[in-house]
Amino acid sequence: MESILSHDAPAPFLKRLTWADWAFLLLLLAGAAFAYSQYAEYMDVYEKGFLFAAVPGFGWLGWYFKPMRLLIVGIAAVSLFGISQYHGELVRADQAFFLKYLVSSQSAIMWMNVLFVMATATYWLALLSRSDFAGKVASGLTWTAVLMGFVGLMVRWYESYLIAPDVGHIPISNLYEVFVLFCLITALIYLYYEKFYDTRQLGAFVLLVVSAAVGFILWYTFDREAQGIQPLVPALQSYWMKIHVPANFIGYGSFSLAAMVGGAYILAARGILATRLPKLDVLDDLMYKSIAVGFAFFTIATILGAMWAAEAWGGYWSWDPKETWALIVWLNYAAWLHLRLVKGLRGPVLAWWALVGLLVTTFAFLGVNMFLSGLHSYGEL
Repeated sequence: MESILSHDAPAPFLKRLTWADWAFLLLLLAGAAFAYSQYAEYMDVYEKGFLFAAVPGFGWLGWYFKPMRLLIVGIAAVSLFGISQYHGELVRADQAFFLKYLVSSQSAIMWMNVLFVMATATYWLALLSRSDFAGKVASGLTWTAVLMGFVGLMVRWYESYLIAPDVGHIPISNLYEVFVLFCLITALIYLYYEKFYDTRQLGAFVLLVVSAAVGFILWYTFDREAQGIQPLVPALQSYWMKIHVPANFIGYGSFSLAAMVGGAYILAARGILATRLPKLDVLDDLMYKSIAVGFAFFTIATILGAMWAAEAWGGYWSWDPKETWALIVWLNYAAWLHLRLVKGLRGPVLAWWALVGLLVTTFAFLGVNMFLSGLHSYGEL
């Protein structure tokens, strides 16, 4: 029996890696070296550190979640193709065919918007018709939307430097850019859980919140014409922005996913779509994991934000409306996790709480900018 158990035990992680895994890591290293050779003069010491730290980071991610490898390679390839079409002139965005209709930042992000809406409709078709084929198409549309969205952000980053070297910055500095980031992070987190739980039924619910964000992007673009690249205000010209904002939106994306899973749980518990959705214990587990991940990253983001505030404004905490509502969000999910882990609470109460929690998170994310004023005034409507 002992020999059988030792024979069946999984090999250590590194020994399970294939030549394709190592080739992917070498490709990342080559890409980082190329980026350094081309853009080192525009990068400070922190950005250089982030660049080469991304190699093991994305390498591990590609090893652990295999579909990410193709996505990362695709983003790099399409982004480099788009950048090559500019020939150093921003005006070509409206002249060159591929830029105008496919891979300029605005074109790629518009493709992202269209593909996310199509994916949402297809996920609902798959759910209601129980069609595996439609589910696979919906997943493919979602992956493609994520690809185009990240291409849009990468090319936008390059475009900002074409305006002027001192204008160039990572595209996560205003509401337009962070809504794009929110769509991408939420969709990616969902795609991971879709593969982990081997189910596509929840895409119909999760992609609803992504499509709502798409609606905001479209309104913000066509009504407010807020898609333009603007120079950073002094407080945003900091390396803290590059780590605080992504960590924050991993939290927002995870909380949003948990809320939509909570909505699915409530319907299934009442017998609505119960035979089409995963079992209640699966929904409960996914809701818990999403909130746990979101809470961890939101905590990190809050700490980073306090450190950024100390550098920019001379104090770690000022009870600014954005900071106050961030604390409310943190306390809300801390209480949720406490009741589940310590008190053992399960079921519809936590599902409703996760769903209502999305309203609290949305106000902290967007409502503060609409109705309150303070030091965080960079994303006003």
